[in-house]
Amino acid sequence: MENQEQFSTRWTLLLSTLGMAIGAGNIWRFPRLAGKYGGAFLITWLIFLILWSIPLLMVEFSLGKSTRRGPIGAFSSFLGKKFTWMGAFVTICTMAIMFYYSVVCGWALKYFFSAISGNLVGISHDKFWYDFTHSTTQPVIFHLIALILASFIIYKGVQKGIEKANKILLPSLLLLLILGVIRALTLPNAAQGLNYLFGVKFELFASYEMWLEALSQSAWSTGAGWGLVLTYSVYMREKEDVTLNAFITGFGNNSASLLAGLAIIPTIFSLTPSFEDATSALNAGNQGLTFIVIPQLFGQLPGSSIFTTIFFIALFFAAISSLISMLELSTRTFIDFGIPRRKALPMVSILTIIFGLPSAVSIDFFNNQDWVWGLGLILSGAFFTFAVIKNNVRNFRQIYLNIPQNDLYVGKWFDWLMKYLIPIEAIIMLSWWFYQSVMWDPQSWWKPISIYSLGTCLLQWGILIIFLIIFNAFIFNRLTLLKKTNA
Repeated sequence: MENQEQFSTRWTLLLSTLGMAIGAGNIWRFPRLAGKYGGAFLITWLIFLILWSIPLLMVEFSLGKSTRRGPIGAFSSFLGKKFTWMGAFVTICTMAIMFYYSVVCGWALKYFFSAISGNLVGISHDKFWYDFTHSTTQPVIFHLIALILASFIIYKGVQKGIEKANKILLPSLLLLLILGVIRALTLPNAAQGLNYLFGVKFELFASYEMWLEALSQSAWSTGAGWGLVLTYSVYMREKEDVTLNAFITGFGNNSASLLAGLAIIPTIFSLTPSFEDATSALNAGNQGLTFIVIPQLFGQLPGSSIFTTIFFIALFFAAISSLISMLELSTRTFIDFGIPRRKALPMVSILTIIFGLPSAVSIDFFNNQDWVWGLGLILSGAFFTFAVIKNNVRNFRQIYLNIPQNDLYVGKWFDWLMKYLIPIEAIIMLSWWFYQSVMWDPQSWWKPISIYSLGTCLLQWGILIIFLIIFNAFIFNRLTLLKKTNA
């Protein structure tokens, strides 16, 4: 077994967990949702940071630090043989996201090169996006380039790779976002965008869709329930805190999202001819807003290539810092099964190349995988909650959270959240999704080959869960044997 590396300082750990959390979703999904609902969304989004994301981040930090193993090993150690498959589901769900997320990194890199060369000026951005995503070679090439860059960082290890990369990526990303905010707020009529972003329409608090959108954004963006924070916390030093780290990660992620919103929403309101055009742009969808609307609007600015370049390099930095954490989770999983990092990483990279190719060559396949495994994170979060409840929430709080090296005292509110509110949130999210899927497409919601159907999720989840339950004993025994051998 290889020697266990550790992050050199608390701040490099926090930089890495923030780099994990601050990803493409902060830059393309948050501004869209904040632009759709305004200040009411900001309030509900902040509520769910406290009521969902931060408690789950505490759980992940604690499990990784105490077990020193990835999600499968952590669930195996914490819950025993019967529920090891839950950790495997968390792992494979995040790996499935990694397979198409590397494609997103490639998209951002492609647009960065196009912007810096001036190729995004004076063109039809709809056609450019269509031609690029329907090419048989370009998305694959940039998918491979992004993956090679991220894999090289993982190959260098924790301190020389992950730590050093995030020392550059995260400060650079935040600086770029701040530059974007400064430019956005100096544009004519930027105040209209600010009023829209922070203006609260109280009638929206009666919209269950807004509450659920806020919950899903918080869960997706912070990385709560992904197993990524758990993986990074494997490399925490023993004396380090998990409670304050969870709060810093959560609020740091939300701060980056707010910066992205301040850079994008005032810009859209300034550069579109009417309020209706601005709201229509914000509702163009994640890909439409990011790769069509924004470069089109930036083209109206003096020095448009500069600002478009800044936007897409910021998007790339955000995306690749998250991709690094996904690669590390996957590599850590193989290490837990006794495979050295130098052999585990090539295996993970090859898997990502192979399983990422369909998303690179087919936007429909990409959208299907984003739909299936993005929603699968609800189950992942529920499994972490189950792990704590199964082992007694009060005991978990006393053993893992309220210990001398932790800076914050965690009260009984944590018990109430984990036992009651978070399970209710997960059930409501799944029930709402079931209902919406059926009502949205009553004729084909059950079809397993539809891109956005309920049936395609249930089929893919079902196959994976059945497979993992069948091989649950083998996975547990393999991990247990290796643990005894290395003891």
